[in-house]
Amino acid sequence: MSSRQLTREELAIDPVDASQLLLGSFLEAGDVRVRIVEVEAYRGGDDPASHCYRGKTPRNEVMFGPAGFLYVYFVYGMHFCANVVTLTDGVPGAVLLRAGEVVDGEDVAFSRRPASRSAAELAKGPARLCKVLGLDRSQNGVDLTSPDSPVRLYAGDPAIDVRSGPRVGVAVAMDVPWRFWIDSPAVSTYKRGGKRRAG
Repeated sequence: MSSRQLTREELAIDPVDASQLLLGSFLEAGDVRVRIVEVEAYRGGDDPASHCYRGKTPRNEVMFGPAGFLYVYFVYGMHFCANVVTLTDGVPGAVLLRAGEVVDGEDVAFSRRPASRSAAELAKGPARLCKVLGLDRSQNGVDLTSPDSPVRLYAGDPAIDVRSGPRVGVAVAMDVPWRFWIDSPAVSTYKRGGKRRAG
């Protein structure tokens, strides 16, 4: 399992390209480590599904870079979702982390999500992924590339057989095929349409 953290330079690329880089990578917070198996790309001013489509606000300012920071937002009044910021400083872009496999800290993960019927369900979906890692708005803006960060992002093996399809649960630009995943029982269930903007 990789112990090399991804660098800011590696992540300062288009969110679509960063999505494929992040598949198979590892996100670690405390005692729990998750292998990322599903993501969604979001840009800024040219992406109406993005939180940054209408410009910078106190909520979305982390998305404007630089790359390598964690953007955490609250949705539906009950869930947190986590994104990896990409592109260059001042240019908004991020990748929503949609699902993962718990590879370390499974006992802690089950204690945070006791209703899970299997290990595959622990981080199956963006809110569940945040829950098992203990992520909330207090981690918004942490530097994933720093060895001293409470949340760290590690390189994985290059993803093979990457699949793509429409994004999930967004009300606009829903047919843009910027959801990417690799073969895993932890990949979330596809649901078309919704009310939220993401990433």
